[in-house]
Amino acid sequence: MSNSHSAPEYPENIDAAVLKVAGVVVLGAIMSILDITVVNVALPTFQNVFGSKDSPVSYAHVAWTVTAYTLALATVIPLSGWAADRFGTKRLYITAILLFTAGSALCSTAASIQMLIGFRVLQGLGGGMLMPLGMTIMTRAAGPKRMGRLMAVLGVPMLLGPILGPILGGWLIQIASWHWIFLINVPLGVIAMIYAWRVLEKDAPEPSESFDFLGMALMSPGLALFLYGVSSIPSEGTFAAPKVWGTMLGGAVLMALFVLHSFRPAHPLLDLRLFRNRDLTVSVITMFLFAGAFFGGLLLVPTYFQEVRGQSTLHAGLLVAPQGIGAMLTMPIAGALADRLPIGRIVPVGISVILVGLLGLTQVGADTSYTFLIGTLFVMGLGMGATMMPLFTAALKVLRHHEVARGSTLLNITQQVASSCGVALMSVLLTDHLNSSPVIPGSTQVPQLPGGLTEAGAAIMHSTRPSAFAQLAALLHIPPHVVADGLDQAGAAFAHTYWVAWGLVALTLVPALLLPRRHRDVPDSEPDTGLEADDEAPPVVIH
Repeated sequence: MSNSHSAPEYPENIDAAVLKVAGVVVLGAIMSILDITVVNVALPTFQNVFGSKDSPVSYAHVAWTVTAYTLALATVIPLSGWAADRFGTKRLYITAILLFTAGSALCSTAASIQMLIGFRVLQGLGGGMLMPLGMTIMTRAAGPKRMGRLMAVLGVPMLLGPILGPILGGWLIQIASWHWIFLINVPLGVIAMIYAWRVLEKDAPEPSESFDFLGMALMSPGLALFLYGVSSIPSEGTFAAPKVWGTMLGGAVLMALFVLHSFRPAHPLLDLRLFRNRDLTVSVITMFLFAGAFFGGLLLVPTYFQEVRGQSTLHAGLLVAPQGIGAMLTMPIAGALADRLPIGRIVPVGISVILVGLLGLTQVGADTSYTFLIGTLFVMGLGMGATMMPLFTAALKVLRHHEVARGSTLLNITQQVASSCGVALMSVLLTDHLNSSPVIPGSTQVPQLPGGLTEAGAAIMHSTRPSAFAQLAALLHIPPHVVADGLDQAGAAFAHTYWVAWGLVALTLVPALLLPRRHRDVPDSEPDTGLEADDEAPPVVIH
């Protein structure tokens, strides 16, 4: 940022002008965050809609509708800061809303799972810029002294996303069709663009640092290739398949080249030199393990309710809501405690609470008590609210003033990459466990089932597509006990996958216990930093 002009004077109280700007930012954040959670509940629907009557698309394949979106988010986060200075925050923010809205409209027209994944990338490119740009806009409008109070306003969409997303997605699919989980963003996007155009101040673009295009060209394709190889393991049946090891190797090579490259430019895409700070390194490792395990496992919850318990999309969304309610209760408390207590005394407690709740999910089966499941999800939510925001705070508190923008970029990309890896890993493990179920005799002779139909697959078909199952059962003379056995096997597949998630969360305790347990002075916190008030870049928080 340029400091050629004097810093603006900010009033002490939250005035109407700032609240109007906050409204713009909150509306954009709600659009972006809701879209992450609203699609989770639709994954089983995508399996059936984009597959044939007797051969649904694999879960690992449809999970790419989530992975592609989060990868696009991670890709565009570092671009947004450079582009805001180059083109101006107002016009870039409106462009981001336009991209997100256009991507949403295109998603509703997808005729294949490949088209949907492609349009989700476009949607993610727009959605990924909304939160970092919104934070920049808010800081310039409010000033640093009022940001604490306004963060409570920005926390609203972060809390409502896990609660309303699955419910809204399930309700729209049940009363209308899957198309409406994307079409609903169109009127919201139009309103947001008009609102932003009228409320935000006119742009004043300034020269800025160069952008690391080579780093972006290495990291994004490398990560996408690696995750594609991982998600191809169940369909190929072996790690030795060229489609698996070839793409994973190609992706690993590109990411290794990115690591080597990132130490050369003055302003790399990800400033890995920040890892010289021990506390930041511990925070990033903790966040990576936590985000991968927790958000990867979270994706499977609505799928379990639909495929094993036979619930509708709406009911599945309602059953997931207690987790968001739990997070809503503890997140404000944890945020207040983070200003008074060392982070090392807060985060391990939150992770331990998650472990207690997640242990309940490792016991799921075909007839697990709903009361038990709701309580388990609520406890997990309590732990999540006490973990996420303090982890961001832990990392950002140890950075010098001029490092905050780069550190927040590193944290957000870490979270998004970890979530993508977690989603791919958990969906692959679940698919592999389901495919290990015994094949029903005679099903390999059905043309639409080249690999045959497993007992778990038959049970899931019975829960999600009863009419298709009735026809197949009559053709193959499937006895009733096969469905009961298949449901038990499907429940066990989810339980085994959750054991992996539990183990990864437990592993997160190791770096979490290394977080600072005593108050430490922020390095390089000189009274005179040479930066003006609105030159200090704010942390960028992505849910």
